[in-house]
Amino acid sequence: MKSIQKYQSHFIAHLNKFSLAREPKQLYDPVQYILNLGGKRLRPMLTLMTTDCFGGEISNALDASLAIELFHNFSLIHDDIMDKAPLRRGKQTVHEKWDINTGILSGDAMLIMAYKLLESYNSKYFKQLTTLFSNTALEVCEGQQYDINFETRVDVSVQDYVKMVKYKTAVLVGTAMQMGAILAEANNEDQKRCYDFGINLGIAFQLKDDYLDAFGNPENFGKQLGGDIIENKKTYLFLKAMELGSDDLKNKLSDLFEKSSANNDQKIIEVIEVYNMSGAKKATERAIENYTTAAFDLLNLLDIESSKKQVLIDFGTQLMTRTS
Repeated sequence: MKSIQKYQSHFIAHLNKFSLAREPKQLYDPVQYILNLGGKRLRPMLTLMTTDCFGGEISNALDASLAIELFHNFSLIHDDIMDKAPLRRGKQTVHEKWDINTGILSGDAMLIMAYKLLESYNSKYFKQLTTLFSNTALEVCEGQQYDINFETRVDVSVQDYVKMVKYKTAVLVGTAMQMGAILAEANNEDQKRCYDFGINLGIAFQLKDDYLDAFGNPENFGKQLGGDIIENKKTYLFLKAMELGSDDLKNKLSDLFEKSSANNDQKIIEVIEVYNMSGAKKATERAIENYTTAAFDLLNLLDIESSKKQVLIDFGTQLMTRTS
């Protein structure tokens, strides 16, 4: 088995060979721009890792891994437009660097490119991959709509939030793994276990992001702590505080989120205090651990060598212990 860095190297080499030297430049330059912003590349790496775990050829999974990364970044462009976000990975978002129309059109082009990459596979693989991909694409849209709905809803539950995270984030992680399993011709049961592993890991990954936004190390996090608090986002921490906190703590948290604050630093301090006192911080830590454990438990059922399972365990552990 290759190291995690080797999978990343395989993917980056394939990404660098993906030519966007086409006209009109106003359509393709934004695509190249967001792909070059980097990121963790966890989804395409999982596709390659899963293929390798089941004895498939990594080279055969490269186009599928790139399709996953193109789709992911297409969704980020459109999400940033809807969120009016000025920055992505510390750089200008596509719609800020160009304009909204360019962001919409370049994002659309990325979605089409993702499907075209799957055309490189023969009919047996193509039908399985595109069916899975299309179902996932629709679920991601559903997740984004749930996220939008939550901005104005006052009755969002923890269960509602986890469902939104599953659709908006986790299904693409699961799909990345199942695609890798399909291309390695794993049996249907193992394909499903890979998908479910990705679902649990994807939910844990998002909850970890929520957690780091409030409790991360500023030197490692790479962006201002408390961004979700400033934007009044109903994250897992917020919802757990509203579920577990005393009436006084819940009223204080509601007031902090409902009223505009002239001092964001003070608001962040007070909200974090509520997260600590209500038990939301510890509950979120437990949830991250529980979803990660559920993912690892599925690995025990896979019909692959223990050494190969360990690579996936190492990757998941690295994601869940990260500080940025």
